[in-house]
Amino acid sequence: MNPKVENEREEIGTLVCFALEQEAAPFRKMAMKIPDVAILVTGMGTKNADAAVRRFLAKNLPKLVLTCGFAGGLDPELESGEVVFMTGYPALEERLVDVDAIMANFLSSPRIATTAAEKKQLRAETGADVVEMESGAILAVCRENRIPCAMVRVISDTADEDLPLDFNQLVNSETNLSYFRLAWAIVKVPWKIGALIQLHKKTSMAAQQLAEVLTKLLW
Repeated sequence: MNPKVENEREEIGTLVCFALEQEAAPFRKMAMKIPDVAILVTGMGTKNADAAVRRFLAKNLPKLVLTCGFAGGLDPELESGEVVFMTGYPALEERLVDVDAIMANFLSSPRIATTAAEKKQLRAETGADVVEMESGAILAVCRENRIPCAMVRVISDTADEDLPLDFNQLVNSETNLSYFRLAWAIVKVPWKIGALIQLHKKTSMAAQQLAEVLTKLLW
């Protein structure tokens, strides 16, 4: 049993957060051999991420938190499957560079960037290299609790790539993907099934590449 701190929170090594089980699944398999690692699937968006991490921290005190998963590329130089990171801790930066992650500027957005035009606009307005939805909230909670945190994400779609559907229209009131809405959207545009299958294959490969980097980092 790990030692407990004064407020009865159990100390653990690393908390690795993902928004979706699809993002977490490859690392979950690899993490079985890594000691002192917890995995938390928060759900999509700021509200879900904030609430899930706060619930976890009410009972646990990690030494490090990683906010992981997919990110959309805003920098045209970034390719699908490349792992990017941002953290303010030099020693952690060195370790991430050593496992072939690329330092990048992150933008946490309230919506999914679904078109190349939208990504180009975000790049011009913010100078960010990648966009995602949860890391800003998780980083804020970690700062509040004085826990070191790093954003470690994999490029799922590049800056010049349109997603086959506007996934913002397919989330429910809890900001999670509605499979009913997804199925109905596919019924209305069946010619996009091929593109959706290709996106699934590409994101699955990206999740695997992220898992390999995380395993090298934490093993």
